[in-house]
Amino acid sequence: MGTCIGAVVGLVAITPAAGFVTVPHSLIIGAVAALISRMVVDWRTKSRVDDTLDVFPCHGLGGMVGMLLTGIFATKAINGAVEHDGLFFGETTLFFAHVIGLVGATLFTLILAFVLLKLTDLISPLRVSEEEEEIGLDLSQHNEKL
Repeated sequence: MGTCIGAVVGLVAITPAAGFVTVPHSLIIGAVAALISRMVVDWRTKSRVDDTLDVFPCHGLGGMVGMLLTGIFATKAINGAVEHDGLFFGETTLFFAHVIGLVGATLFTLILAFVLLKLTDLISPLRVSEEEEEIGLDLSQHNEKL
């Protein structure tokens, strides 16, 4: 993962926190998200997980880290609409609300994605055969040749 992707991950992570955290805390959020994303990208390259563009490590995990760290660093001093300060300031309510929201959103997304992928697979197979994969998708699916 390069510098530009790290910057994108930082932006993804700070989006949930924008307007609720201090500037130093925003730097921490971006750095932590980029490091976690980098570790998952490194793991993914050694695994059998197929995420060529690293969408989940960059955008999925970046958003999750940003959401959790917002629950840690959000403060009434920056935005008076915040009812409870974050965990960093000694209050737990906001952090646990973010944990519950993250778990709920993750479960909802996983279940809905599973159902939609199964329905899609009934209409049009999601995987190509091993032969088509060996030949290459450009040739087997689109009849493209150089």
